[in-house]
Amino acid sequence: MSLSIKRAELWAAEIEDQAGGLAQKLAGLSEAGVNLEFIFARRSSEAPGKGVVFVTPLKGARAIRAAKELGFQALGRVGVVRVEGPDKKGIAAHMTGAVAKLDVTMRGFSATSMHKRSVIHLAFDSVADATRAIRALKKLKI
Repeated sequence: MSLSIKRAELWAAEIEDQAGGLAQKLAGLSEAGVNLEFIFARRSSEAPGKGVVFVTPLKGARAIRAAKELGFQALGRVGVVRVEGPDKKGIAAHMTGAVAKLDVTMRGFSATSMHKRSVIHLAFDSVADATRAIRALKKLKI
């Protein structure tokens, strides 16, 4: 099995750190017919009482309009790489090792596997770093 490696556009919105804060944002996207592949939410260490939710992808004008109305912003300055492939032992170590050899640091990493497939998102400080990572990841033999 080969790896599918491509850029992903990450969107983020502030949420209230209270019951229903995340649900409100996700319900708004759902009502607009948005089908998300990735959702990550966390409390904000910089702003007590607040949190942040990250999502991808947003496809189509209706989805983007709904997201913007809910306070989401595209994080164009952040380079995100989405990798889909087999769920193999050590795959995350191989990927992070390939990126480390570039002397590039990641600002975020998320991985999940199900039914012998894995999906991994790697976030970088710039699109240029993400592009370098894509080239290195495409050379991996997984």
